[in-house]
Amino acid sequence: MKYTREVKTALLVIVAIILLVFGYSFLKGKNLLDSNRTFYAIYEDVEGLSASSAVTINGLKVGQVTKIDFLNDTGLLIVQFTVENDFQFSRSSVAEVYGGGIIGGKSLAILPNYDEKEMAKSGDTLDSDVEEGIMELVNDKLTPLQQKVENTIVSADSMLTAINQILDDSTRNNIRGTFKELNATVSSFKGTATELEGILGRNSEKLDRTFTNLDEMSTNFNKLSDTLATVNIGKMTNDLEKVIGDFEQISDNLNSGQGTAGKLLNDDKVYQNLDRATLQLEQLLQDIKLNPKRYVHFSVFGKKPGPYEAPRDSLK
Repeated sequence: MKYTREVKTALLVIVAIILLVFGYSFLKGKNLLDSNRTFYAIYEDVEGLSASSAVTINGLKVGQVTKIDFLNDTGLLIVQFTVENDFQFSRSSVAEVYGGGIIGGKSLAILPNYDEKEMAKSGDTLDSDVEEGIMELVNDKLTPLQQKVENTIVSADSMLTAINQILDDSTRNNIRGTFKELNATVSSFKGTATELEGILGRNSEKLDRTFTNLDEMSTNFNKLSDTLATVNIGKMTNDLEKVIGDFEQISDNLNSGQGTAGKLLNDDKVYQNLDRATLQLEQLLQDIKLNPKRYVHFSVFGKKPGPYEAPRDSLK
């Protein structure tokens, strides 16, 4: 049976249309030959989720997102996705938007609840959740850092402005003069160091002898310290305490009038007798000096001495 050119053209157009529909549906994530289950989830923000995004359970792809549209005038979004019949999960499972990065898009993960026995059926609306992606975490971390950087830049700008106000022409000239003086001071120190080096070079032998003497003195001090360490300090202390005790006893005896010295210091009669004996001795010496003939008589011819005459200046 022969077909006319028009019939062949029509068949070719129908096949092309069918292929186009299947291809378009496939690109949208929908396979017209599959009898997958369809589920829904409602979100405030899908965070970059798009049609044909993968649907996973425990990381394994089990379906894909087929449609995203507004639910109502409140701005809520309803996501339609399909899941293969082989994968069963409970009615209380959560559809969570996760992933996302600088290049890759986000996906939809079903978090099964294994405690509930009621299985989800096609057409059910699951609970929804959104996991923070890399960009959200980066934004959360960078926002405080950005604020700190901005505050730092503002502070630095204010500081530079204040420095510019302080560093006027006169201040800059003063700073230049200060650095010049510092340069001169450093040069002076350099010259002093050179002179000091010359002095040390000329007197190195004397310095060596000085340090040698100091070393010998240190050795002698060490020997003296060793000698002092061998001295019986306890015995010396006991002897010193004994001597001090003897002095205290002598002092007590003197204060109490015991012995000759004590009586001499404390007995007024002894003092008066000594004073009187001293006075009489002085009178006797005065009388002997003035009238020696009264005590010593010497005559070559045996002449008798004359009568005693009291001296004019005799002591009374």
